[in-house]
Amino acid sequence: MELVQQAAETAERFVAPLGRRWLHVRAVASRAEELQEALPPEDRDTLVAAAWLHDIGYSEEIGHTRFHPLDGARYLREQHWPERIVNLVAHHSGARFEAAERGLEHELAEFPFEDSALLDALVTADLTTGPAGQRLTYSGRIDEILSRYAPDDPVHRTWVKARPVLAEAVARTEQRLAEAQPK
Repeated sequence: MELVQQAAETAERFVAPLGRRWLHVRAVASRAEELQEALPPEDRDTLVAAAWLHDIGYSEEIGHTRFHPLDGARYLREQHWPERIVNLVAHHSGARFEAAERGLEHELAEFPFEDSALLDALVTADLTTGPAGQRLTYSGRIDEILSRYAPDDPVHRTWVKARPVLAEAVARTEQRLAEAQPK
């Protein structure tokens, strides 16, 4: 639990000053707690800690490239956070798709991609939580993101490509959660 507490405190330091983003991060961490049963016990604290930390790269203090997954992961690596958490932050919620749109694939490749139930659960927590912390369906969340960006924006192009791939991650998490529930 110490890891989760440290992650929450770090997130508060960097994200609370960002206003509405803090509402999102707190709700993503709460959602991650709900999704823990979809994972083996040894991965549960890692999920919640990564959920707290996933958006710290938006902080002006550490946001050097203005690509928040990369900036957050680099900061966490410099601060000696566990490698698995660093890599989850680097690759959360389709970061690889946006890195390709922005020409940052090489930089993101500093962090190994983990295609796992743990990453699926982090994607689910993030992409079923709206920008003000409200619960959304995955489809509703992607529609909300697309509505904020023009079709020629890299973020819009990212989500057009990433949408079906990440929908599978959400479906896998929901299936794992359903299988873990007592009958």
